[in-house]
Amino acid sequence: MKQIPNLFTLLNLVFGCLAIKFILEPESAFLWASPLSLTTGMLVGSFLLLCAAVVDFLDGFVARLFKATSQMGAQLDSLADAVSFGVAPGMILYRLLQIGWANNAAVTGWWYLPAVLFPCAAVWRLAKFNLDKEQHYYFKGIPTPAAALTVASLPVIAYTGSPAVGQLVFHPLLVYPAILIISGLMVSNLPIISLKFKKYTLKANKDKLLLVFIAILAAVFFKWIAVPVVFVAYVIVSLIFKPDRA
Repeated sequence: MKQIPNLFTLLNLVFGCLAIKFILEPESAFLWASPLSLTTGMLVGSFLLLCAAVVDFLDGFVARLFKATSQMGAQLDSLADAVSFGVAPGMILYRLLQIGWANNAAVTGWWYLPAVLFPCAAVWRLAKFNLDKEQHYYFKGIPTPAAALTVASLPVIAYTGSPAVGQLVFHPLLVYPAILIISGLMVSNLPIISLKFKKYTLKANKDKLLLVFIAILAAVFFKWIAVPVVFVAYVIVSLIFKPDRA
């Protein structure tokens, strides 16, 4: 019974590995691929990363349910996160650059190399989190799942948005800054809100409630574009409220 939470954590890793497989799959491999879409594999990968995030969110509850929290589980969680929220979204960024530069014959594979900055930053962030025991009710830097889901939303935005929005998502002039900004926020020491509740009063959770309110409004008005909008709001709200470090 004690290993059930660890097996549950490994499900996160399974979703991450499957996501990488689909993200890097050539579009010709998908029988259901739309002739107008270059993002079929990435769409499947994005869905699998969402599944990984749900499992990552729930594994702590499973561990507490079976009273089986352990250092082994903590290490497995970080190792699984490195794949699902580091390597997999890095491969999405790689594919975005690959497709964005597809019509430029002068561009070689070296132009896609900046995509590996994201998994490097994610692993750095995870290692820093494991060593820093202060990060309980707040984070130092953007947590890797939030960064990964923001990247995973990009293929969905490209697929569901207008042609102009799709072209923008694949444009290297957007992808390169996105890599630098998100990676930089992950390894930064900015105090970022944790969604864990320390107290259950309105005053103590006004930052979280404001973030939820923004997320609902963004979802109504912007649909899938709400994901990067909420990501930006997450950073701004954290900077305004400066989460309690105690």
